[in-house]
Amino acid sequence: PEVIESFRQLAQTGCVEFLGETYYHSLASLANFGEFKHQVEKHSAAIERYFGVKPTAFRNTELIYSDSIGRDVYDLGFKVMLSEGAKHVLGWKSPDYVYTDSQQKHLRLLLRNYSLSDDIAFRFSDRGWKDWPLTGEKYLSWLKAADGEIINLFMDYETFGEHQWESTGIFQFMEALPDVLLSLPGFSFVTPTEAAAMFQPVASLDVHNFMSWADAERDLTAWLGNDMQQDAITAVYRLEEKVKASGNEDLLRTWRRLQTSDHFYYMCTKWFADGDVHSYFNPYGTPYDAYINYMNVLA
Repeated sequence: PEVIESFRQLAQTGCVEFLGETYYHSLASLANFGEFKHQVEKHSAAIERYFGVKPTAFRNTELIYSDSIGRDVYDLGFKVMLSEGAKHVLGWKSPDYVYTDSQQKHLRLLLRNYSLSDDIAFRFSDRGWKDWPLTGEKYLSWLKAADGEIINLFMDYETFGEHQWESTGIFQFMEALPDVLLSLPGFSFVTPTEAAAMFQPVASLDVHNFMSWADAERDLTAWLGNDMQQDAITAVYRLEEKVKASGNEDLLRTWRRLQTSDHFYYMCTKWFADGDVHSYFNPYGTPYDAYINYMNVLA
């Protein structure tokens, strides 16, 4: 309740935009347009009910995006979509501009500057990082050096106080940053929809293969990279027809909760570059435990 109340206060400032998402933080965009549509509409209805605003910009679960998802999102009424500034998609291009979807030219794309975002989200408290400790002035110098018209800083809400504990100084840093930033000419804060309206797209992006903000690969392997994960997601969506035919609301709600991307994330077997991230909030001892538990619940 305290979170909802704090978000209501944010809504009243007029300085915050609430984004459309999948209500169950699911991978439905990869599996089923009908289910994806239901979850997006349910989420938008909740945002409208609690905060009095209807989302016009969309962020898919874990910033998962492709041309086909962009088309679906536009068909659902959104004009702006957030995604990852993945190097394997952008190549030499900078994420610091507005782009369009190659198939749906009216959909504006805002791409995360993952380097500047992760400086706060992941590296802020890393004493082994060559730039530790991060100060407002140091960060500002990096923002000034960015090449483009807009810098998209996207990070999890749980960055503040959970990924980065209060003892790291993250709250003081975030309190000081706006004053430092706004003291310079040319810098301001805008919401995603405002950003898309302010700047013309510089190019369209072809994204045939899915991208996301997860792990070093920025693809789907965090959730679908091994046989266990693929078996689990196939199994849960195979139940759709039976669950919906049952007319049982409790069963339907449980089935949708079982679509949450975290369940598949816990089954990931990539224990090298990204292992620490995968184990951070993982309640299971091994990915195999996560798979067995999940399949038992489904059974």
